[in-house]
Amino acid sequence: MEINLKSLREQVYEYLKDQINKQNLKGGDYIDINALSNKLKISKTPLRDALLQLEMEGFVTIKPRKGILINELSLEEIKYFYEIIGALECSIIHKVCSHIDTNIIEKLKEFNTKMQKAIDDSDFDLYYKNNVDFHNTYLCLSKNHHALKIIDNLRQRLYDFPRKKYYLPEWEKRSIKEHDIFIDLLQNDCLKAALFIKDVHWSFDVQKEFIMEYYFK
Repeated sequence: MEINLKSLREQVYEYLKDQINKQNLKGGDYIDINALSNKLKISKTPLRDALLQLEMEGFVTIKPRKGILINELSLEEIKYFYEIIGALECSIIHKVCSHIDTNIIEKLKEFNTKMQKAIDDSDFDLYYKNNVDFHNTYLCLSKNHHALKIIDNLRQRLYDFPRKKYYLPEWEKRSIKEHDIFIDLLQNDCLKAALFIKDVHWSFDVQKEFIMEYYFK
């Protein structure tokens, strides 16, 4: 028998994120707490707690006397998210330079190769997983768990909730090339590698053409 050790709040939180990811709850929709409480057969307390967490993470907005609004991604928000992720990754890379050895470099090359294979096989889910693993390879060298949590949350807002059913092969291929450049820079000049992540890979202006096509067409 499988025992679920998660609290009711955690279960409700994961349920709501899953519903958003599957687009059963879409951006612009409102959640009726009373109706959802009856549907899930739970009290409103764990539901409110889960919704408060989702609001802190930017997935919903609690509007008094109206309900709970599922947030949509605006162009302005995407721009800010790119700026924040770029700045944090740049800072982390700069601070963990001394810990980036040949083993880390080989892992980065391995994940980038797997990303290319996933694109060749039109497997975007696998591509995305390896892309996250690529970035986490150096990010996880940092002990700044607050920064890592912010990066993870913003990546989810950008790519996971909801997860798009399509992708842009040219964008993904360019991302792989940028990873190659980053790896080369990392082996020769860590500071330049850090700036490349901020000023190119996570630059809203550099990536804007693909951002517009992915999110707004």
